[in-house]
Amino acid sequence: MSTLFEPFTLRSLTIPNRVWMAPMCQYSAPVTGPDTGAPGDWHLAHYAARATGGTGLILVEATAVAPEGRISPADLGLWNDTQTAAFRRIAGFLAGQGAVPGIQLAHAGRKASTGLPWQGGAPVGPGEHGWQPVGPSPVPFDEGHPVPTELTVDQIALVVQQFARAARRALEAGFRVAEIHGAHGYLIGEFLSPHSNHREDRYGGSFENRVRFALEVVDAVRAVWPDELPLFFRVSATDWLEGAGWTADDTVRLAALLREHGVDLLDVSSGGNAPRVRIPAGPGYQVPFAARVRAETGLAVAAVGLITEAGQAAKILANGEADAVLLGRELLRNPSWARQAAEALGAEVPVPPQYLRSLLRSR
Repeated sequence: MSTLFEPFTLRSLTIPNRVWMAPMCQYSAPVTGPDTGAPGDWHLAHYAARATGGTGLILVEATAVAPEGRISPADLGLWNDTQTAAFRRIAGFLAGQGAVPGIQLAHAGRKASTGLPWQGGAPVGPGEHGWQPVGPSPVPFDEGHPVPTELTVDQIALVVQQFARAARRALEAGFRVAEIHGAHGYLIGEFLSPHSNHREDRYGGSFENRVRFALEVVDAVRAVWPDELPLFFRVSATDWLEGAGWTADDTVRLAALLREHGVDLLDVSSGGNAPRVRIPAGPGYQVPFAARVRAETGLAVAAVGLITEAGQAAKILANGEADAVLLGRELLRNPSWARQAAEALGAEVPVPPQYLRSLLRSR
């Protein structure tokens, strides 16, 4: 049997297989009213389909730790009791199907307050339920984007606590994995990269200063997240900027520090902090970054990025390049990818009894 369908244990949590769902925003939460930021029927149906399809771990999309931390007004959030209760329904269903429920906690920083992607994704103002974005420095993400308000040291401390409070709520809602979103040019990633962090205080300048905020968030979340449950961190391994920005070398250095601070697995992606960069995308193009972190630090890693075929995923694990694979768009196309991959590789995943008849191909 392929390693792809062997269990994987982190701390005291065993995930039934290594086919995991990457967090992907749905931009489908209520924009106004008491249910603002809360998941609804779309989210339940969306995540439930992947759970019944055999996915071992499902990471719920980037969920904002504060209203101003949403990417768009229609993003999920986890800053109040209404949201917590709504997430409990989803986490409970996923666990009932044998999948491990996880959630990605996020703050969009200077990339916040944008419209829906399928409507262009341009920045939106107060008249369109938007707000003023914040960031490490008053440096806009792109032309036409607002200049973010530079966070003060006291405001940085507040955001750290917002992550911790959201982690507590995630636990109350029944999630068993928490992932801190430090990738794709959102707030933590903005602090990491000299491309977006121009500060001259203890949060900017040197590598040690630029990673300070990330480590403070990790420490705050780890302090409230149970010792027996794993904590993930998502990173962009590189900004893909020639001679500037965050690099693969920086990622390896950060990974070693994250391990010391209680992170159990690095979710290795790339890009997102600068517009119009040239990314050599192709099958498994980000896997080498994950493999390097695993080899040089010993930290467990998950690989992501154009992993679409069962044999491809199995080979990544067999080669020791990653401990698990995260599928994104492929799981949007095919919620039952895990079950079909298991069949192709001679393995099995649990099938809901309601779907057993689908295995009888002669009928």
